[in-house]
Amino acid sequence: MEFSHNDNNNNNNLPLTKFESMLKTNHVLFFDSEEFENIIHHYLNQGKIALAKKAIKLGLDQHPSSINLRLFKVEVFIFEDKLLEADSLLNELYTLDPMNEEIYIQKANIFSKKDEHQQAIDVLKKALQLTEDVVDLYSLIGMEYLFLDQFEDAKVYFMKCLESDSNDYSALYNVIYCFEFLKQHEEAITYLNLFLDSNPYCEVAWHQLGKQYFTLKDYNKALTSFDFAIISDDTFVGAYLERGKVLEKLKRYEDAIENYTITLKLDEPTSFALLRIGNCYEKLQNNDLAIQFYDRTVHEDPLLDKGWIAITKFYNKKGNSQKALYYINRAINIDAENVIYWKLYSQINQRLKFYEEAERGFKKTLELGNYELNTWLSRGDLLIKLGEPQAAVYNFEQTLEFYPENVEIEYRLAGLYFCLNENDKGIFHLKNAIKQNEEYSFIIEELFPEVAKKILVKSILSSIQ
Repeated sequence: MEFSHNDNNNNNNLPLTKFESMLKTNHVLFFDSEEFENIIHHYLNQGKIALAKKAIKLGLDQHPSSINLRLFKVEVFIFEDKLLEADSLLNELYTLDPMNEEIYIQKANIFSKKDEHQQAIDVLKKALQLTEDVVDLYSLIGMEYLFLDQFEDAKVYFMKCLESDSNDYSALYNVIYCFEFLKQHEEAITYLNLFLDSNPYCEVAWHQLGKQYFTLKDYNKALTSFDFAIISDDTFVGAYLERGKVLEKLKRYEDAIENYTITLKLDEPTSFALLRIGNCYEKLQNNDLAIQFYDRTVHEDPLLDKGWIAITKFYNKKGNSQKALYYINRAINIDAENVIYWKLYSQINQRLKFYEEAERGFKKTLELGNYELNTWLSRGDLLIKLGEPQAAVYNFEQTLEFYPENVEIEYRLAGLYFCLNENDKGIFHLKNAIKQNEEYSFIIEELFPEVAKKILVKSILSSIQ
């Protein structure tokens, strides 16, 4: 018997009400062991561990021989990571009732907690022989196989769950997860079609089938699958969202907007739907509505980086760099550790010829771990433009650690060392660069016009003419 969450006054909840009243007084009342089990189960489901422990203690005071109450004690031990105590108590219970499948389940739970997943599986398989209620055990075995990354075996047991209970959507999701991890999309489609032959109105299966077709870029079949998901449940928000994504791929942007808009009416607006609507309006060149929905996106979820990126890129494409800079600054104020924000910040400032800010942005991008060659090159070139050759040298020397013998870096270091009148180093890097690829020698003329005029440099460069 499970207690209601909302009403503690009906007859079903009388033991719970009585128990909680008892805790407020010094009077100890009697409960039968089954009542204690229901009370403990209720508290564990509610996450009220302290109250569950009180109920276990009082229950065992009144029913010291109850194996089920002692199994609840094991469960709490495991929850609190007291695995030795749990194991010891389980061993005692095993001698009393070696055919109790719950003992095996809790033993498997201990093995799982210790990352001994194969041992957990072996114990759970023994438990299968002791019970007719196998569905939960199939699920537990499937999860243990997932922990071992043994997806084929996991898939088998989750399929067994569905054979016993076709409404076990958790098992269905896990089966599809296994197929997807193994990149078995065609096999997933075959399985889902067979499943739907027996369960034609299962919206979750239609939804998952559509996602498999979408992955394989079979957009027409994906669209049909999502249609059937919606026929099965016309309030299924996920199906409308996925249908919208397919319609975008088919360039049916107005139809996509219609599907995304339905989700806004069925449930609280999601930033994903708002963002996709904005994107569709942008594709339809309806700029006013595009920006309206991008604004709603960042208002709905200020932490969604895709929203800020979309609105920044929108203004960038329109040539409105000032607006783009305004929005990317707002984004950085919310999340200063986002690499993509800083890259956009740098590119926009560079376009606006705010070179110091652009350099600062590229430096921050590197500090956050974005070591793309273009980031190093862009920062170094800005340092050259800002008249900071020593800092540029240090930047490119660091770059060589990630991209050794890169010809673009070699030419830049050559030019910088000649600027600093360190001719030996300049000659070394210039000859190294020419040896790798002489076609990039234009870098010297473009970035270091004064260096290109030097007789020494001319002499080296003329040797490749």
